[in-house]
Amino acid sequence: MADWQEIPGGITAPKGYRAAGMAAGLKPSGLPDLALIVSDVEAIAAGVFTTNQVRAACVDYCRQRLQAKSSARAILCNAGQANAATGTQGWEDALDSAQSLSQLLHVPPESILLASTGVIGQRIKLDKLKAALPQMIAALSETGSEAAARAIMTTDLVPKAIALETVLHDRPVRIGGIAKGSGMIHPNMATMLAFVTCDAAVSPHLWQQMLSRAADRSFNQITVDGDTSTNDSLFALANGESRTPAITEPGTEADKLEAMLTEVCIYLAKAIARDGEGATCLLEVQVSGAVDDESARRVARTIAGSSLVKSAIFGRDPNWGRIAGAAGRAGVSFDQNDLQIGLGPFLMMQNGQPQPFDRAAANAYLKQAAEGAYLREDTVLITVSIGHGHGSGTAWGCDLSYDYVKINAEYTT
Repeated sequence: MADWQEIPGGITAPKGYRAAGMAAGLKPSGLPDLALIVSDVEAIAAGVFTTNQVRAACVDYCRQRLQAKSSARAILCNAGQANAATGTQGWEDALDSAQSLSQLLHVPPESILLASTGVIGQRIKLDKLKAALPQMIAALSETGSEAAARAIMTTDLVPKAIALETVLHDRPVRIGGIAKGSGMIHPNMATMLAFVTCDAAVSPHLWQQMLSRAADRSFNQITVDGDTSTNDSLFALANGESRTPAITEPGTEADKLEAMLTEVCIYLAKAIARDGEGATCLLEVQVSGAVDDESARRVARTIAGSSLVKSAIFGRDPNWGRIAGAAGRAGVSFDQNDLQIGLGPFLMMQNGQPQPFDRAAANAYLKQAAEGAYLREDTVLITVSIGHGHGSGTAWGCDLSYDYVKINAEYTT
């Protein structure tokens, strides 16, 4: 049984955080497009970023900031323009937006973290962003999580938020988070933004380690379309407002906090995969029997990212051969005579040998999963064993539908 419980409040559930979201005129649609998250006090900050060599100005800005100073007061996120591949002017726009917000919040510019999402090659509409900041600050609220979650959306169909609570040293400790992502989703880091808040006190080095490990088990295990974005950023703030003793070393309390942090990240990662552009169901791939966890995670990612597997799932075709093929090309050595494959409740291969199964029932399983009506709601479960090792890992993705092409064929038009 988990050592935490889900609570309402999202990003503002932890003590000492406020958030807001509004339409600043950055999107042509007029939908909300600017979000702000503020900690009442300086918070320990950690980050994980895209590995793409073409990076948005905000990514380089935040990497530099966190290398120089592992704390922050605010996260400002705009939607509509990615401010990636915008050259020196895009960099100046990032600096200008941070400076403008810092003056209004009366905090150093170094305490501002930035994130952007939208069309690559387009600069932020800086005049509109700066004009909206006073109203945004006035709207900051302890109930502002929903507004902030909606303001960071692009092609997302639904906002994504979660908050969990546990007890450390007889006091409640909370972690909340919001995320966006629907297309350009692939590990390292996937096309996504995620912001996490915590009211525990944690040393900077330990907090960064926790976040990096949580990312490896969550956001780096999701894929929608195989494209890694220019803007992917994951931020986590820990402000100590729970008034619990500071966690400075590995141990029971650190493990408990990291487990809850990982659970928040997994929830948000699955929400992104579930909301994949054009998707009709969530795909969960569980791999076991590997020599180590990283090998298992690699096989799981490869299967979840296979266009052939994803297309078969969309076509409600229980074509387990595509799963076997994807497992075999993952770059992980195993004996094919040890291979076992399951689709939901159906065993399709065991000890490298095909197994008889009810194809009509398996087809119905896929159809019902797409309708959210089967045992695991909208989730198609694929289980794979590749040997007798202790390594295991899970990845999440979605099916590949006609609508994915339609959405992305018209993205800038």
